[in-house]
Amino acid sequence: MDVIRVVIVDDQSLVRAGFRMVLASQPDIEVVGEAGDGVEALRLLTGVRADVVVMDIRMPVMDGVEATRRLCGGERDGGTPRVLVLTTFDTDADAFAALQAGASGFLLKNVPPEDLLSAIRVVAGGEAVVAPRITRRLLDRFAGQLAPRPGDAGRLAQLTDREREVLLLVAQGMSNVEIAERLYVAETTVKTHVGRILTKLGLRDRVQAVVLAYEAGLVRPGQ
Repeated sequence: MDVIRVVIVDDQSLVRAGFRMVLASQPDIEVVGEAGDGVEALRLLTGVRADVVVMDIRMPVMDGVEATRRLCGGERDGGTPRVLVLTTFDTDADAFAALQAGASGFLLKNVPPEDLLSAIRVVAGGEAVVAPRITRRLLDRFAGQLAPRPGDAGRLAQLTDREREVLLLVAQGMSNVEIAERLYVAETTVKTHVGRILTKLGLRDRVQAVVLAYEAGLVRPGQ
């Protein structure tokens, strides 16, 4: 059994202890470190290999969004862990900021333990814990804050016409099943296309793919 290595980042020690207790009960999950703020987390992760970082948003010294941005923005030895953001605050602005920074998931701290465990396993497996239409809604609302980055349009030139079409449908909030029905192909074929898109563009999951599609102008709010 592959063990998922997790780092917990939260400024409240009791919250960290509670998360650790839940995670330690699972044979396929190991807590390999804890941190009380973003700076401490980045320092810890220079010497600890983790698959998933469970990250709070609002912390002193450095918040979870900035820590996520720095963590996901650079490659480290052993690869970059995926970030699952947990927060007390249910706001679109927090969710958008986390996803734009590179988080692969966004959950509230009051989720049932089984949902947290499931989310960690999903994120560790390379998927995102954000429904496609929620991602689309957030990006439509905050699209004005997405500054085009040099080279984004050029990166899309690597894609075949079919891959570009699939990326557009992903960015419009469609699931793999819905895309398969639209294109009259098998769901496994869509999964293959999505996998190739992520590999060619150097992306971790489909949330990042949607953000890139907006930044490159492939899809626009309301389209």
